[in-house]
Amino acid sequence: VQLQASGGGLVQSGWSLRLSCQVSGSFHSITKMGWYRQAPGKERELVATLTNVGEQNYAASVKDRFTITRDSDKNTMNLHMNFVKPEDTGVYYCNAVGSLHGKGWSPGRTFTSWGQGTLVTVSS
Repeated sequence: VQLQASGGGLVQSGWSLRLSCQVSGSFHSITKMGWYRQAPGKERELVATLTNVGEQNYAASVKDRFTITRDSDKNTMNLHMNFVKPEDTGVYYCNAVGSLHGKGWSPGRTFTSWGQGTLVTVSS
């Protein structure tokens, strides 16, 4: 299962940006997708996650500014970033957790996949 993140770039503080993540490959189902980011000199941290039953979870620093959405038919996930701040700068990675194909129609073993990351730079 491969993930391709896109949409990063240089934006000014207060602007909006949308990141996209395209999932490809063969799999039975995805149970959770999410966005993580890594700022320079810091560890990777959770930004937002979305489960297959619609449960959303956001980091306190982005809640009420960012929205995570998923289009299951197109196997894509988006992160809508509004009112961005310089502290939102970092490399954003998309992540998917799910199951590969098992026997017949049953799910098989689980997988966790990461995209390659897309850089977001917010200038003040």
